[in-house]
Amino acid sequence: MSDITDLERRINAALERIGGVVEAAAPPDNPGNDGEVAELKDALEAEKTANAQLEERVRALHGKQDQGFAQIEARVERLRDRVAEQEKELQRAKQMNSQLRSSNQALRAANEAGKPDAHLINKSMLAELEALRVAQLADRSELDAVLNELKPFVAEDM
Repeated sequence: MSDITDLERRINAALERIGGVVEAAAPPDNPGNDGEVAELKDALEAEKTANAQLEERVRALHGKQDQGFAQIEARVERLRDRVAEQEKELQRAKQMNSQLRSSNQALRAANEAGKPDAHLINKSMLAELEALRVAQLADRSELDAVLNELKPFVAEDM
């Protein structure tokens, strides 16, 4: 990008020099300078055309750059959403694991006391089942994330 800016600066400087030479040229009533003035005007027009082409290229590059930034920003936003979703799942898994530990501890205490409690067994089983569901959802979310990342590559092959 700096190469284009440097070229544009050099072309503008050349245009200014050519313009100065044209202005400093002898008045058109001098027939000896008509060819030189025409030649300088042609060179000035050629430089203006080259400058316009470079400016168009710079505009096109800026457009591509803006489009690339927009795509990157969209991807970052999707990744942030995915991270937030996984954070929720992680918190739910932590909560379920805590509940499962608590149920198992109560069940162990009841068994050590020699008084098994069917309610504690059911509660522990439910907590374990819910922990398995949370783990399955987390695995599914991770799999969906991997598949979403692979979709662009699969679409290119088709």
